[in-house]
Amino acid sequence: MTRLTAIGLVIGMSLGVVRADNGNAKGACIGLPTQSSLRAALISARMQANGGFNLDMWGTIVNRDGIVCAVAFTGNDRGDQWPGSRVISAQKANTANAFSLPGLVLSTANLYSAVQPGGSLYGLQHSNPVDTSVAYGGDPTEYGQANDPMTGDRIGGVNVFGGGLALYDSTHKLIGAVGVSGDSSCADHNIAWRTRHALQLDYLPAGVSGDPSRPDNIVYDIVTLAGQPAGVSTSGWGHPACSTAATAIAGSLPVKR
Repeated sequence: MTRLTAIGLVIGMSLGVVRADNGNAKGACIGLPTQSSLRAALISARMQANGGFNLDMWGTIVNRDGIVCAVAFTGNDRGDQWPGSRVISAQKANTANAFSLPGLVLSTANLYSAVQPGGSLYGLQHSNPVDTSVAYGGDPTEYGQANDPMTGDRIGGVNVFGGGLALYDSTHKLIGAVGVSGDSSCADHNIAWRTRHALQLDYLPAGVSGDPSRPDNIVYDIVTLAGQPAGVSTSGWGHPACSTAATAIAGSLPVKR
């Protein structure tokens, strides 16, 4: 073995140890869905009417520490979905996890109005930036597979439109979040909701939606008058409407367990 080869092996082993410590630590994802379970639930949700453009989707699950545990897509190949939505789905998962609590659940859709200029959480969208080395590292042919390069690392990022939901298990414990991206933001929310329900991780606490049976549901209460700038959410947690169909579907999504 040459000296350069030996040095290369040491460096490679060192990087592997760092990655293992960051993300593939034993037990980091216990209790969360596997990549195959996420993909199956995501495909099932995507195949239903969601009020969007009927597009293929990306989905990401993170644990309570923000470590990526699974990444999947619904198409036949990674290019069947918007490439940019892979990282957006991870941002949404990170956001829903980062700003939900054991006793208060918030979806990414709930944050839209609060982060607008003058809103109570303005500036939140600029906090917790994405770790670009995690987001864009590795072999692109592995994106969306069980060995997606994001898996095992903390992605970071904040996203403040529909598609990110916290996950609560049957003991009502907050264990992480799921993020979905690839269609309109309203359809993303509907698909994420159905994905979470299929995974049986919607034993939810109180939320801000005003609907106790769907506590972190998307809220459509932004009123805009003709000829005026974008309106204001009555509750402070509103999200812009994308389509009449998406709005109607949100009101009939499965209730929490």
